[in-house]
Amino acid sequence: MSDSEIERKTGESDSSRRTDLKFAAASAPPYAYDLFWGPDGLRPGWGFGFYLVAYLMLESLVVELAWARDLGDSGLWSMLLEEIGKLLAAAIPALVLARIERRPWGAYGLPFKQAFGSRFWIGAGWGFLAISTVMLAIYSGRGFSFGHIILHGPRLARFTAYWTTYFLIVGLYEDFFFRGYSQFTLARGIGFWPAALLLTCTFGLVHRQNSGERWPGILLAAFIGLFFCLTLRRTGNLWFAIGFHAAWDWGETFFYSVPDSGMVAPGHLLKSTLHGPVWLTGGSVGPEGSVVCFVVIVLVWTAFDRVYPQAASSAPGIESPSAS
Repeated sequence: MSDSEIERKTGESDSSRRTDLKFAAASAPPYAYDLFWGPDGLRPGWGFGFYLVAYLMLESLVVELAWARDLGDSGLWSMLLEEIGKLLAAAIPALVLARIERRPWGAYGLPFKQAFGSRFWIGAGWGFLAISTVMLAIYSGRGFSFGHIILHGPRLARFTAYWTTYFLIVGLYEDFFFRGYSQFTLARGIGFWPAALLLTCTFGLVHRQNSGERWPGILLAAFIGLFFCLTLRRTGNLWFAIGFHAAWDWGETFFYSVPDSGMVAPGHLLKSTLHGPVWLTGGSVGPEGSVVCFVVIVLVWTAFDRVYPQAASSAPGIESPSAS
């Protein structure tokens, strides 16, 4: 069929078709834009990649600055500065990306309006009750002795305030870095639970850096991390997890004065001791390497699942994952 016959049948001239093609090409988004942006904003793969690179650059800088000078007190002040710096390294890139992606900060799991509200304190209660159950079970098996209080007066007040602040920062930093922007963004691409499993395995492996840590403690850290992902899924934000995390670490390290992921901290409350079989006490790892701890976390997981049976509509990954 000739061009003239096509034109007669369609009523469309060759010049008008060329005009339409030019208009379509002009109105199509540039390739670079399409590469980085999808239907729901910055593509998850790019967002997570930019976030991770920015975090690693900032994290190396703040760790170096925190330990650049000896601030005394057996390195406690440098430890606190390091954790504050890591929290900033995790938060600053997320703030920048929130502006780029035009998303509210609360979408990443830390809504300011709910900061240290009822959900945080409920989580803190669950966390302290959970570690207390672990320690009492080990005590009942004759694997733990309370000893006696070794802090009094101003030293008691000072170290109580220090470890409360320290573990609050640890909870904010670790839960936001592993379950905040990272979880939200990966969940957009691959779904909530695949993202949670990937980040939780990373969370567990990071604990290998702790002195005295062993594989049972690493597995338990990953298991607790997965539980924190469940709390995010069911409550819609990280405040329950942060409260639980901070209270668990505070109770284990300061109040019961036992190793936490292999670390024995100075300035603890009791002259307590762990003794007995490793399966019961966790050995150098501390209670987090104990079989008892695994059992208690299973019980906590089951109880939480019954108290909070439904996923919150605000949790990341509720919708189907988008293409990355």
